[in-house]
Amino acid sequence: MAKRGYWVVRANVFDNEYIKYIEIATEVIKQFNGNFIIRGGNQLEYENTGYERTVVVEFKTFQDALDCYNSSEYKFALKYANKSSKRLVAIVEGLN
Repeated sequence: MAKRGYWVVRANVFDNEYIKYIEIATEVIKQFNGNFIIRGGNQLEYENTGYERTVVVEFKTFQDALDCYNSSEYKFALKYANKSSKRLVAIVEGLN
């Protein structure tokens, strides 16, 4: 059985143009069967700090997570994210 894949995204948003990224990226993620587990909300940081927003997206497989991130549709959405935020994105393979 293929292991699930996850996007773990930490972000600081500094421009409202990020809303356009969210709109486009949400639709692309759905096309790759991604499911939002965490999408912003209250958070407390311990040990170190640095990002105000956390998002976790679960995909059926690690390959699906990679394919979504590398798709031309998602690259289009990233243009808006890059202009309106500072982000750290990790694509991680799940345990099972």
